[in-house]
Order: sequence, then structure tokens, then C-alpha cells
Amino acid sequence: MFDERFDVIVIGAGHAGCEAASASARLGASTALVTINLDLIGQMSCNPAVGGIAKGHVVREIDALGGIMGRVIDRTGIQFRLLNRSRGPAVRSPRAQADRGLYRTEMRRVLEATPNLHLRQGLVIDLIVENNTVIGVEMQDTRRFEAKAVIIATGTFLNGTIHTGQQTFSAGRAGEPASIELAESLKRLGFPVGRLKTGTPPRLDGRTIDWDAFEPQPPDEKPVPFSFSTERIEQPQIQCFIGYTSNKVHQSIRDNLHRSPLYSGKIKGVGPRYCPSIEDKVVKFAGKDRHQLFLEPEGHTTNEVYLNGFSTSLPSELQLELLRMIPGFESVQIIRPGYAIEYDYVDPREMLPTMASSRFEGLFLAGQINGTTGYEEAACQGLMAGINAAFSVQRRKPLILERDKAYIGVLVDDLIRHGVDEPYRLFTSRAEARLLLRHDNADQRLSAIGREAGLVGDADWERFEKKRDRLARLRNALDNTRFKRSSVEYAAVSSLLDADLGDAFTLSQLGLRQGIEKELLIKLLPSDIRNEVRETDLDSALADSLYAGYIEKLRNATERVNHHDSLKVPESFNFGKISGLSNEMVERLERARPRTFSQVRSIPGLTPAALSTVLVHLTALQPSENTKN
Repeated sequence: MFDERFDVIVIGAGHAGCEAASASARLGASTALVTINLDLIGQMSCNPAVGGIAKGHVVREIDALGGIMGRVIDRTGIQFRLLNRSRGPAVRSPRAQADRGLYRTEMRRVLEATPNLHLRQGLVIDLIVENNTVIGVEMQDTRRFEAKAVIIATGTFLNGTIHTGQQTFSAGRAGEPASIELAESLKRLGFPVGRLKTGTPPRLDGRTIDWDAFEPQPPDEKPVPFSFSTERIEQPQIQCFIGYTSNKVHQSIRDNLHRSPLYSGKIKGVGPRYCPSIEDKVVKFAGKDRHQLFLEPEGHTTNEVYLNGFSTSLPSELQLELLRMIPGFESVQIIRPGYAIEYDYVDPREMLPTMASSRFEGLFLAGQINGTTGYEEAACQGLMAGINAAFSVQRRKPLILERDKAYIGVLVDDLIRHGVDEPYRLFTSRAEARLLLRHDNADQRLSAIGREAGLVGDADWERFEKKRDRLARLRNALDNTRFKRSSVEYAAVSSLLDADLGDAFTLSQLGLRQGIEKELLIKLLPSDIRNEVRETDLDSALADSLYAGYIEKLRNATERVNHHDSLKVPESFNFGKISGLSNEMVERLERARPRTFSQVRSIPGLTPAALSTVLVHLTALQPSENTKN
């Protein structure tokens, strides 16, 4: 007997759960979003920020497919910055600091306004399984909900344990209970479960900080939104600040490592390589005199400040002692101490490319339960799980994104093929086709897919079609607007650049030259194009021209890599001596000790760039080492 019946049930209302529930409901499936506390829907448990390197690309892809994260952060972001402005267009990525409270409120507003979506508060303790098919969930309060598909998006709640110094207690995050029974249920059902760890820094009282001691970090003058539907960011922006630790702080941490559960042996789970605790930084980078800190206010109406870069599980009294050694923090007070949290995850190799479990029909997994870290990585998994759960109910063909179409495809493929041995974080270097997968062209790559799925509405599709047509006209004008040596424009540009430009040049060729401002290109465009062109359109069109040759080389390089699987790796081969390999890549190679290039390619977490670098060195050994046999 069931108390209520739904098409899809989503367990957990973090970033994965919100996207999953929204997508499923908007696709017409009756959907229940079940969470322990409805007041904390969309809670930013760690850094109140969205985007960053590769992560910003993912949020753009979520938006292009019809997801909601980009729209919510655009309405609640309080500091927008485009990262890597000085580098190539492919690795530039938007990031925004959020007003934590507003983000949570806006996310709940969006979900409550979604047809077919029903919010339910309570703790899920078990899956109801019949004939190898999940048919519902059982609640701690004895309610039973029936479903044709269930999505587990529990974040850090599965068997979560918080550590602060020698204090250890069960929790999903600070102030909320862990999901113990559901974790045990998954183990009982035979899922291979591992243990991971993440952490968070102390939150500070901004009124007790000497702000003049820190370097201001202003927002961009022209904020770059995440959603393609956002014309401009309206809300006021804030300054963040930059500070540094010191040798004195580092020495005190070394003296107190025995008080850290990370180094005393209490924590068994593996932590995120690219977001280490301050204890880890001091130990692993012993030669560094200081580490950078970011002081990030959590909203317009709160004094709480997030201290990015100081994640720690040291005792709370020691955290305060360490902070007061930093100039500007002499009188600082901690509102919430930092802590580490261990939690269970399910081996993602259990999943199919649809985010569905290969073990039980009707079950999908999304977010940190799959071994990932980060709001953005979780949200994109939730979106794909929500789409495919609804499609499974409606008997529609599943949606799978390939690696060369989206960073989302890269992430899912990495998880299901390689699994994880540490919390997975997405980087641009993980994508072979990263020159194609820019943040600015996510709509050109994915909006048609979102439209066909049913998540991109009429207004957004009309906006996309207008942009697509504008871009086509702009590219045509850039390629075909030509100035000969005899023209006035040629003379003016040649003088400006102090260079001979040949017999003639096109605007596409001119746009690739150093020192050319976009305003000049716009001025030289035909008047009909000039009147409609947007700066973002021009950026995309020029990036297409810039990378055209590289993309062809990339295709050839990928084909070359795929045809060298039988190449042997000598027993004496020293990966550590290969120039261009990061310490992480060397560590993974040395641990695996591959005997062939095929085995190199199967090593979890090895980037395409690392594969190419190893291949070059192995090929160089061909005459002496690899011609035998």
C-alpha cells in the first residue's frame, strides 16, 4: 500500500536534485522532490559561488539544454567575473559569487512554480524493490511513495560523518542529520560503496575584519551572465578581497598536525586533490611561504564571510588562533568553524550512460553519490538523470551526450568508464575537443538538443534562432568583407598596425591579429551587419576562426592516439622524466605501471594532453625499444 504515487521521485534537494526534479516535471512526469528540510533547498553547503574553470562551461551547457542553475545564479549573483580573460577563448569561463540566502530562496521559488512538481519533506530510509525493479521509497515517518523511476541525489548525506579536531559526529552537513538507513540499504542491495571526504573553511564575522589590510578584488564592469536568456545583470555587485597566510601560520599548523583528524588517522576517506585543506597545503607544499586566501562576503544583508582557501578540520579554538596570526584578522571572530566531512559514494562504473543503475531497473544516481565534487558537476548529472528518468517513464529514447559535444558528456563518460579514486573535478584539460567546447557556443551546440527533448521553451528557442541567424550573417560578412591595398581602409589599418597586410585582407584575417580592437572590426563591417551585431556575437565568430586550424589538427591527433594501442611501454620507462606531465599524471602512471599504450589509455583520470605527451615519448623509442616483437 502506497500513500502517494508519482512517475519520478528525486531524493535530495541539493544542486543535482533541483535540476533533476525540474527537468523531470517540466517534461510532463509527475515528480516528487523529497528532502530532509524544505527550507534548505538549493543550499550552498560550501563556497557560495557558481562557475569557474570548466565549471562555468558546464553551467552554460545546463542552461542551453533548458536547465535552471544559470538563471538562478544570474538573479542572485553578487560578484561576476570572467576567468582567464588573458588566455584563449576556449578556457575563459564565467564565475559568480552568490548571495547564499537569495540563491536558496530563488531556487525554491522556481521549483514551487514548476507544474507537475511536488515538494515533500522527510527522510528516505529504504528503496522498495520488486523483481529487480525499484518501485518506490520508504520514509522514516512510515510513509511509502510509489514511483516508476527514482533518482538518488543525496550529496554528502549518505552515512555522513563530520570531523572538527577530535570531535566526530554523524551529520549530512552541519546542522542536518546523516542518511544512515539509506546508506545501509544500498549496501544491502549489493552496491559497491566507497568513502570520500571533503571540507569547508570557517565563516567569519565581517564586522571583526580589518578590510584595509586586504587587497580588493572588484567585480567585472560588464558582468558575463550564465544564462543565454539573461540580457543584463541588474542587482548591485560587491567587492571580494585577497589575503595570504604566512610562515608563522604554517609552522603552527605543522606543530599541531597531531590534532588534525586528517593526519591523526581518524579520516579514512580520500579528499579532493584540487581543493585541499590548509593542513594538506602546508604539508604537501612545504616550500611555499604563503598560500592565497579569498575573503568572499556571503550576501548583501549578512556579515558572514566565506574564507576561501582555508578549508580545515583542525579544532575550532586552533582555527581562531591561526586566523589571528594573519594581518587584518587580529580581532576576527568565527561564526561557523570549518570542518571535514566523510560520506559514502557508489562506484559510478555501476551506471549506464543515461545515469541509470545497471543493477536495478528504474533507479538513477546523480551528484556526489557518484564520486564527484562541486555544485556544477552535480547539477549537470541531475539534469541528465531527470531527463532520462522522465524519458524512461514515457518510453522515449534516452538522451546521451558524447564527449565531443559537451563537457557534460566528458564528465559522464569519465565516471562510467574509469570510476573514481578521489573526488572527481572537471577541468578543460579532460576534454579532447576543448577547443570546440567553449562557454560562449554552448547554445549553438546544445539548444537544439534541449528543444527536441522538450526543455527549451518557445521564447528561448526564438531567441536562439535569432542569434543563430545573426551569427551566420556575421561570419559571412567577416569572411567576405575584403579590403584591397588601394582602399582607404587598408591604408588606415596598415598604418595603425605598422605592418604590410599583403595585397588584401578580410575582416576574419584582421580579427586574428594582435592589437586589433573589436570596435575597429565593427566599424569596418557593412552597415546592415554593424547595426545588429553584438559584442558577444563577434567574440564567438572570431573564436571560430581562431581555432579552425587547431581543431583540424586535434582531429588528426585523436585519430593518431587511437591507432597506437599496441605500442609497448618499456619496463624501465620513467614517466617522471617526461617534460610536460603534471605530478598527478605521473602519479597515476607510476601507480598503474602500464605495459602497452592501450593500458595507458585505460588509466582513470589521465587527460588527453597527458596521453598525447606519453605517446610522443613512446613513439620516439620505437626504433630501439618497440620494434621487437
